[in-house]
Amino acid sequence: MKRFIALILSAACLLTLGACGNGAASGPGKLLAAEPDYPQMAPYPDETKYFKSNGEFDSDGFDKVYDAWWDSRKAQRSQPDGYAEALEDYLRSSVPQLLSGAQGENRICSPVNIYMALAMLAETTDGESRAQILELLGSDSLEALRTEAKAVWNANYCDDGAVTSVLANSVWLDDSVNYEKNTVDALAEHYYACSYHGEMGSDELNAALQNWLSEQTGGLLREQAEGVETDPNTILALCSTIYFRAKWSGRFSEGQTSPQTFHAPGGDVERDFMHSSGTGSYYWSGKFSAYGKSLEGSGSMWFLLPDEGVTPEELIADGKTMDFLLSGGQEGAEDKFLIVNLAVPKFDVASDLEFSDSLAALGIRDIFDPAVSDFSPLTGDAEGVFLSRAQHAARVAIDEEGVIAAAYTVLAACGAAAPPEEEVDFVLDRPFVFAITSHDGLPLFVGIVNTP
Repeated sequence: MKRFIALILSAACLLTLGACGNGAASGPGKLLAAEPDYPQMAPYPDETKYFKSNGEFDSDGFDKVYDAWWDSRKAQRSQPDGYAEALEDYLRSSVPQLLSGAQGENRICSPVNIYMALAMLAETTDGESRAQILELLGSDSLEALRTEAKAVWNANYCDDGAVTSVLANSVWLDDSVNYEKNTVDALAEHYYACSYHGEMGSDELNAALQNWLSEQTGGLLREQAEGVETDPNTILALCSTIYFRAKWSGRFSEGQTSPQTFHAPGGDVERDFMHSSGTGSYYWSGKFSAYGKSLEGSGSMWFLLPDEGVTPEELIADGKTMDFLLSGGQEGAEDKFLIVNLAVPKFDVASDLEFSDSLAALGIRDIFDPAVSDFSPLTGDAEGVFLSRAQHAARVAIDEEGVIAAAYTVLAACGAAAPPEEEVDFVLDRPFVFAITSHDGLPLFVGIVNTP
C-alpha cells in the first residue's frame, strides 16, 4: 500500500488586535522530541508605567528597561552574515511562480514560510529528492541549509510587545510507523519543530492538528484550518506557520478614511480608503510606480501599482520588479523624494493554495513519485512513500493602526516619465501588488490584490 506525506503550510499577518499563538499547542499522545525553547525577549517598556505619583516621568527607570529591550532585540537579530542573500535565487524563482494564475482573484503567499517548510522536508529526504529541494532553496548541503534556515527563523522571530513575528513548526507522525529518532530530533533542534504522534485519520489527531494551525496563526486562519485533515494512509504531516503583527510608523487618521471606488476586474466596488500625506521616496519604472510605508520596529509594506495595460501577474513575473523588492527599492526603479499623497483601501484578503504543481515547475519532482522518492532518513519503512499534497493558506489585513499581511496598491500617476516636481497622488484604486518585508529586507508576505 502506498503511504504518503502531507506538507501543510499556514501563513498569516494579523491586525493590531489579536494575540500571538506562541509556543506549541497541545497534541495527541506524547511528544517524541522535547518542545523547542523559544527565545525569551525583554518586553518593550510601557511608558505609562514610568510616571511617578507626582506626575514626573522616571526617565532613569525607563531608560534601564528600554536599554534591556534594545539589547535583547539586537541579540535576536544578530545572525551570520549573508543568510538573507542566500535566499535570493529561491525568492526570484518561487514568488512569481506561486503568484501566477491568479486570474482576477486575490493571491497571497509567504515565501519565508514556504522556505521553512521545504527546509524541514529536506531533512526527511535523501538522494535526488533532497538534491532537488536544496537546489531550489539555494543551499549546497544539508548542513548549510540548517545554518541558513536557523538564521532566517531567529532573525524574523520577535515577540516583545512592540512587534509580533512568530514562526512555528510541527511534525505529526503516525503511531504505526517506526521513525528515525535522529531525524525527528534534528527537526526540533534546527527548526524549532514540535513533534506529535497519534492515529492518522482519527478525529482526535485531526482536531489537534487543526487547533494547532489555528492557534499558531492567532485564529486568523481558523476557517481554512478546519478543512485540513489527514487520512489513514498519511504517515507524516509537516506544518509551518508565521504570525505577524506591526503598527505603522505613522498611523492613518480614522477621520480621513472615506469611501472611494476601486476598479476591480469584476467591476467597480466601493471600499473605505485610508489617506495620508507626507514626504518620502516615490518610485517609478517602465511598468509600475511604488511607495513604501514603514512599520514600527520592523520593515516596510510596499505598494506597487502596475502601469495601465500591465497586470499584477505580469508585473510580479518581471525580473526588475523582483530586483526592486529584494533590494528595498535600491534597484529596478527611479526614485524621487517628494510629497506623497497616499490613498490605499482597507482590506482583509485571504487565499488558499495547493501548490504541488508549483513545486514541480520549480524542479521539485521526485518526492511526488512513489517509484523514485527517497524518504529513507524519515523511516526504514520508506518504500512507496511520497508527497501527496502541499497546501498554503495566507491572510493579510490592514487598517489605520497597522498591518497583517495584506496588500492594496492604488497609484494615480505611473509610467516611465518622471513625477511632478514637488507632489504626487498615489492612489491604489485598481489591482496592485504588495509586499511586507522584515527588518532584514526578506519578504514575509507578497500578494496580488485584485479586489479589496
